[in-house]
Amino acid sequence: MDVGLRQLVIDAWSWLNYKPVMSEAGRPGSRAFPELAKTWVPPGEVRRLAAYKVLASYDNNQAGQLAALGGDANALERRELGDAANLVDTALGYLLGSEQKVAVEGAENADEDTPTPGAADAAAVQKRLRAWADKELLTFRVQQAERAAVLLGDSVMVLAWNPEKQRPTVRVYDPGFFFPQWDDEDDDFPRKVHLAWDLPADDDAGLKARVRRVTYELGPISEGDEESPATGARTYPWEPARASNTTCYLTDAEWLLEDLNGETLDRLPMSKASFRVGADGTELNRLDLMVDFVPVVHIANTIPDGGEHWGRSVLARVLQALDELGATDSDSSAASATTGTPIIGLAGARLPVDRATGKPQELEVRAGAVWQLGETGRMDALDTSPQLAELRARVDHLLERIASNSRVTAAGLGTLDATEVPSGYALKLALGPLDALIGMMRLAREHKYRLLFKMVQRLYQAGRAEGWTAGETLPARLAWAPHTPTDRGAVLEEVVTAYGAGVLSLETAVAMLLEAGYPIKDASQEVARIRAKAQQEAEVRMAEAAARRGREEEQEDQEDQEGDAGPGAGEERKLVKKESEREPVGSGR
Repeated sequence: MDVGLRQLVIDAWSWLNYKPVMSEAGRPGSRAFPELAKTWVPPGEVRRLAAYKVLASYDNNQAGQLAALGGDANALERRELGDAANLVDTALGYLLGSEQKVAVEGAENADEDTPTPGAADAAAVQKRLRAWADKELLTFRVQQAERAAVLLGDSVMVLAWNPEKQRPTVRVYDPGFFFPQWDDEDDDFPRKVHLAWDLPADDDAGLKARVRRVTYELGPISEGDEESPATGARTYPWEPARASNTTCYLTDAEWLLEDLNGETLDRLPMSKASFRVGADGTELNRLDLMVDFVPVVHIANTIPDGGEHWGRSVLARVLQALDELGATDSDSSAASATTGTPIIGLAGARLPVDRATGKPQELEVRAGAVWQLGETGRMDALDTSPQLAELRARVDHLLERIASNSRVTAAGLGTLDATEVPSGYALKLALGPLDALIGMMRLAREHKYRLLFKMVQRLYQAGRAEGWTAGETLPARLAWAPHTPTDRGAVLEEVVTAYGAGVLSLETAVAMLLEAGYPIKDASQEVARIRAKAQQEAEVRMAEAAARRGREEEQEDQEDQEGDAGPGAGEERKLVKKESEREPVGSGR
């Protein structure tokens, strides 16, 4: 007898194996998501794309519909009240904090009396990067990218030089469109990246179903290039002392789905490709971007395991708990219906008769209804309130498990009763798992945003933008605001005491106040204003002291002149003055 054993798959998406749509190792989700069965989708990417679809269904309150496609006939009646989306948005809010700023290392020292070497250049680059961030709506783009990363585990940001705007542009793509090609698993970054998606047919425009593929690929510089006509190498402005033979090529093309005969994404026939054209009329077929890097940044929500490249959703470990929560909510709704409108059993009742049919009419439970009962009549009501109370208690229990296992915590979700927190220290301990979660998530992004700002600077240099000269790229990062409220009064007292004792510099003191949430727009400007005010106050005090000394000297000169008028008069007045300044010993007796 042939017994079919279910294949056990352990990978970055194993936590979804309990879902029927993910149980097939070969083509998971082919029934629920027919678009994943396209011939051009690489087989090794199907599980990842199916995982994104499953997570998106929870975010849109469609997990019941997905379960129904997996064979659960009762799943369509499941109530979904946005708990998954609330968990994602809460984690996203703590990750982003109240604001994000571009910070260049060393820029905070530019306004010191003796600035460190390179501080002025760092401050200038920081100012230009912040101006670029304002024009490019970077805060908005970051929130777009980070919500996808928190929900799906991954997100993608793509940079491009815009010659009309004379600045780099940044766009956020669905991670389901992202297909990196790894030549060697030990490489830090792929040398070739595809962004691909389906374009549906448009009968009105006469367009058939197509697939669009945008490819970034590092390769050797072609000989005869205008920048390097003989050697096939060029010098990039960020490394003026080194010649490079590597550049990045861009290809943007479309294929009709009917022209494909089983070819996967990385093997689409170029002979059947239709290449797109840029704004300047250039065909986008291996267009030399004049940079030696792929301008694509992949953001992972968590630090990937060894040998992996993909992040993990904040919902990953609590997905089954969310399923149970939805089922319990549905049972609670049904129980509340029988509690509010109970099931009633009547014995010995005289039922009204329908005159048209001659059959007894059904009784309706409503306010003011009167039923006639016989001498032995009885009415019994089914009380389901104890079951309803139990179901509500189970809902609270599941919410606590979800808060705990996701590490967002009950305090982070706002479900913790404030009366249960005895002190601020106890609240800090309760938020400990959330602090660790946000610290890990920000650490996973630290290098990626540094890479993003490095690419922005180099695109400015490659585009020969005004003010961006050749030279080394300065390290810049995305500075996050505190994710939880801080005791601003305690921080202020600490800063005042430490700065007054001379154990903290003014720059460090202002940075601490900035991190505590004080409305300081720019730390270096705030330091400059504090020093300017301190210098102004010192000058006022010096002027007052000089004026006071001048008055004293003028008075002494006047006394000397009066002393010249009569012998002993000046000494007598001085003696009287000294006697008047002496404390009267017996005045208090």
